[in-house]
Amino acid sequence: MSNREPSILARSSQLLSPSELQILNARSNWRGTGQLAGHLAVLGVSGYLWATYWALPALIIYGFSLAAMFATVHECVHRTAFADNRLNDVVAWGAGLLSFYNSTFYRRYHKWHHRFTQIPGKDPELSDPKPTNLWEYLIEISGLTWWWGKVRGHGRVALGQLADCPFIPDTARQEVINSVRWQLAVYLAAITISLVAQQPWFLLYWLVPLAVGQPILRGILLAEHTGCTQDDNPLTNTRTTLTNWPVRFLMWNMPFHAEHHLYPSLPFHALPAAHPKLKPHLTRVAPGYLQVNQTLVTKISPR
Repeated sequence: MSNREPSILARSSQLLSPSELQILNARSNWRGTGQLAGHLAVLGVSGYLWATYWALPALIIYGFSLAAMFATVHECVHRTAFADNRLNDVVAWGAGLLSFYNSTFYRRYHKWHHRFTQIPGKDPELSDPKPTNLWEYLIEISGLTWWWGKVRGHGRVALGQLADCPFIPDTARQEVINSVRWQLAVYLAAITISLVAQQPWFLLYWLVPLAVGQPILRGILLAEHTGCTQDDNPLTNTRTTLTNWPVRFLMWNMPFHAEHHLYPSLPFHALPAAHPKLKPHLTRVAPGYLQVNQTLVTKISPR
């Protein structure tokens, strides 16, 4: 590491004053409960409309609401969604069940992502290569690589195969394994109930909607670090994307991603207030997700 890098990191962690941080860092059970209730309301209403009227717009909203439960997992594993840590853990596991993530595993994985953001060979997110051509981009956006990664990953963890997971300490191995096994057991029970009832419930109300919602989520997540610097400078290695309120709401303000990486302790509801204070220092602020993905496609498409 060069002599310059520590000074960059030190300066970036002092952009907000201690008094500002004290105010912004305040966690709230009420704010978290309200956000969760709103997310579940969107999920419930759109799911009802999809089940009753088979309306395509309802399916898209329902599917994205399911996929966006990942944002709930993300906020809760940081334990910033609620003031009560036990509540964070319970909600994280339930949201992971809906979004096909496992929060117990993801908490350790994501801790290393923050610790080694964009550092090749250390950041576990970089183990999933970014698309380098249009075909790879389309496969990534479709969610096919995500589905395969989740099925393969959950299966390996359930079998206790954690050799390629250095972010999981020995003390947490059994907890992670048990958590994934319980999650897979719930899916198996849901499939069994559908088969016994001779109803396509699991397929129509979880599998298909989640598959429909994944392309939207993939486009959002690709924007977070793709094309940013591969170093430990949080002012350049993460992108904030300005988007509309419905997306910010369902994503628990994750679009303010550079702000989140600068100050992971900030709860979701504080990120909009932190944005104007931090924006002058950020080098990666995009006007929208379509713009980020269009730029990405332009760079990787053959000319």
